[in-house]
Amino acid sequence: MFEELRRVDSAIYDSVVGELKRQREHIELIASENFAPLAILEAQGTPLTNKYAEGYPSARWYGGCNFVDKAESLAQERLKQLFDAEFANVQPHSGTQANIAVMMAMLEVGDTILAMDLACGGHLSHGHPLNFSGKFYKIVSYGVNKNTECLDYDEIESLAKRYRPKMIIAGASAYPRIIDFAKFRAIADKVGAYLLVDMAHFAGLVAAKIYPNPCEYAEFVTSTTHKTLRGPRGGFILCRDEFAKKINTAVFPGNQGGPLMHVIAAKAVGFGLALKQEFADYQKQVVKNASFLAKCMEEKNYRIVSGGTDTHLFLIDLRSKEITGKTVSALLEKSNITVNKNLIPFDPKSPFVTSGIRIGTPAVTTRGMKEDQMSLISQYIDAAIGSRDNDSQLRSIRDQVLRLTRTFPLYEGMI
Repeated sequence: MFEELRRVDSAIYDSVVGELKRQREHIELIASENFAPLAILEAQGTPLTNKYAEGYPSARWYGGCNFVDKAESLAQERLKQLFDAEFANVQPHSGTQANIAVMMAMLEVGDTILAMDLACGGHLSHGHPLNFSGKFYKIVSYGVNKNTECLDYDEIESLAKRYRPKMIIAGASAYPRIIDFAKFRAIADKVGAYLLVDMAHFAGLVAAKIYPNPCEYAEFVTSTTHKTLRGPRGGFILCRDEFAKKINTAVFPGNQGGPLMHVIAAKAVGFGLALKQEFADYQKQVVKNASFLAKCMEEKNYRIVSGGTDTHLFLIDLRSKEITGKTVSALLEKSNITVNKNLIPFDPKSPFVTSGIRIGTPAVTTRGMKEDQMSLISQYIDAAIGSRDNDSQLRSIRDQVLRLTRTFPLYEGMI
C-alpha cells in the first residue's frame, strides 16, 4: 500500500509511515481522537475526491453527479436513522463549520448566545474571543458549580433570564458528566431561545443509546464525525424539518462551496457501521474503560474532576502532585503515551500551562483494550509522573508500553 505515493513523493510517504508507526506504538488517550476503520480510510481515498458537487442531491450546479448523489443520500438517510432526526446535512467540513452554519442561519450579528465557559469545558466555537463566534456575537458564559464541578442549571436559568439570549448552546469538549437536555430545553423555552446541542464529543454514545439523544429536545444538533463516532474527520447538522432550508443555505453557499464527496462517502460508511450492534457494544466498553481508568488513577491519589465520569473522558487535577498539565503531557510523550494538557474548572494556571490533563478511552478501546489494560495504563502514567527527572525510567516505561501496543495491533498489513 502507498507504493505510488512512495515513488512520487518520498517525503510525504515518510511522513505517513512515521505517523502510522506513532499511532501503532503509542497509547492514544486524547479524548477527541480515534482510529477510523479501514473501510472508512478506503472510502476516503477514492476517485470521488475528483467530483465537484456544489448543491445537494438532485439539485447540483454541475452535471455528472448521479453517483455522488447516491453516496450523499445514503449518508443523510443513515444519519437520520442513527439519531432519529428529521433532517440531516452531511456537508460541513468540521464541527466548527457546522456550528457556523447554524449560527449564520438563525442569528444576526450581535445577537446574544449563552454557552459554556471554555475554562470549564466549553469549545472554541462556543464563544472564544478569537473565534468567529466570539467576534460576531455577544457571548454570555455559564460554568460549573465550584463544589460539584457539574453544571448548575439554576445558575444557567438565572443567566438566561437576565440576558435573554437568542440561542443557548449545550455541549462541551471537556465535561465528563451527562448533560440534562430536558433542563436546557425548559430554560430555552422560558426565554424564547433556540437550543443548539453540540454533541461532537459524545455522539457515539448517543448513537449507542447510552447517552440521552439531544434530537428529542433541541432545534439544532451539530457534531463531528470522528471522536467517539469513529468516522472520518468532518461534521454534520441535524435539525427539525422546518429549519432545513435555512440550514442548507447557510452551509452552501453560506460558508463553503464544493462538498468533499470522498469524505461524505466515508461518513456514510461510518454511519452504517454505527448502526450495527457491534458499535453499541464498543461504546459501552469505551465508557467502562473511562470509568475504570479514572478509578485506578483515583486510587493512586489523583483527584478526578467532578469525582469521576459518565462518558468517554475525564480530567485529572495535578496540583497535589506539584506538576502542570504541560509538563505531564511532555513526560508521557517520552513514554509513548499521548494525552493533552487541559484546564480544570477555576484553573489558576494559563491555558498554555494548565493544572490538569484530559484523558479519553475511544482510541484504546478501538484497539480492543479493556479493564485489565486500563489498570496497566494507570500504572504507566503514575510511574512516568513519578519519574519526571529520570529519563532511564521513562524509557523503561516506554518499553512496557511498546509490549502492550504490540499485543493490540493497529492497521495490520497496511505497510
